[in-house]
Amino acid sequence: MALKKTVKQMVAEATARIRTIPIDEAQTLLDDPDTLFVDIRDVRELEREGMIPGAFHAPRGMLEFWVDPESPYHKPVFASGKSFVLYCGGAWRSALAADTLQQMGLEPVAHLEGGFSGWKAAGAPVVPRPAKG
Repeated sequence: MALKKTVKQMVAEATARIRTIPIDEAQTLLDDPDTLFVDIRDVRELEREGMIPGAFHAPRGMLEFWVDPESPYHKPVFASGKSFVLYCGGAWRSALAADTLQQMGLEPVAHLEGGFSGWKAAGAPVVPRPAKG
């Protein structure tokens, strides 16, 4: 079966439409109260690898539902007026997600260059996933 578009094409198109924040710039935003890092990885990835300090976990499969104020699953954090920096493992899921949220009207939204893998490789801070309770 021939696909109309490959994932690689979709990510490239999304990346052309969104803002990508370099890791060094992202590190300067860690203490910015008006910026929220949003980890869209699967919970197993968070448990295995940790996450960016202060990040909010929004699983990729629920993201649009949590952002939409008309959804029964809406999370008020997405109506906070903050700037959102999405990240995943390698910056593919976050590029697609940031593009989708931008189309929905969430602003400002961007994604992290290189994803969590790039963040860790740069020696940026990582914390364990907070315990649920």
